[in-house]
Amino acid sequence: MPELPEVETVARGLAAVWEGRVLARVTCRRPDLRKPLPPGFAERLSGRRVESVGRRAKYLVVRLGGGLVMLGHLGMSGSMVISRGRNEPPGPHDHVEFVTDDNVMVTYRDPRRFGLLDLCDADGVASHPLLAGLGPEPLDDAFTATVLADRLAGRATAIKAALLDQKIVAGLGNIYVSESLFQAGILPTRAAASLTRRELAALVPAIKDVLARAIAAGGSSLKDHVQPTGELGYFQHSFAVYDREGEKCPGCDCDVSRTGGVTRIVQAGRSTFFCARKQR
Repeated sequence: MPELPEVETVARGLAAVWEGRVLARVTCRRPDLRKPLPPGFAERLSGRRVESVGRRAKYLVVRLGGGLVMLGHLGMSGSMVISRGRNEPPGPHDHVEFVTDDNVMVTYRDPRRFGLLDLCDADGVASHPLLAGLGPEPLDDAFTATVLADRLAGRATAIKAALLDQKIVAGLGNIYVSESLFQAGILPTRAAASLTRRELAALVPAIKDVLARAIAAGGSSLKDHVQPTGELGYFQHSFAVYDREGEKCPGCDCDVSRTGGVTRIVQAGRSTFFCARKQR
């Protein structure tokens, strides 16, 4: 499932072609995705000018004229792909098409249809069921070691699971939590409340750095993620530990035949990757 860097990459790509433009035509080729599209979805969007395209956690937030907001989640296999016009019939998984007043088309494709698109009023965005209760944005300046310490206080759950909790920190997922914990030198199995202030002071910058580098690389393309241009992300080529079971981690001088290299375990049904020598 796309995590914060992938969604941020999509938001920035859409902003480049949508902001300031009018959605001249919106076409829905099916009535539902993960859940039914809102009544009159295409009609309510058509003719409105896009004011901004942003992101909250793993959700796209598109603000339009007249106080309307479109929220989007890409699910497991969704993508927003930009083209200029169409020379062939729609593909079988091209579910929604947005055409701007300068004839740029954005197609929402989703083979597995686990994504969703919804509409709400601008004054109801923060209280929308998809966004209400989300934790702080990890890339915001306001996200500090002190803030994270307060949110982890008293939590006996493993730090890996705690960071995946969207109510503690918004937007983090399996890939970037594993990478951040490695960079900060923290074992993913540690109880969240056991982290010291010094460790949290290392973890928060690690999270910010990993996310920033992943965004700059266009996200990670392991299965379905593509940027709006159709290009793959390439941060997967920079993974330190994620999906590298049995391999050396960066700067490793171990005898991997003896240590086993990067370790993979399962926590709450999700794969976790770490280095037992460098993480404590």
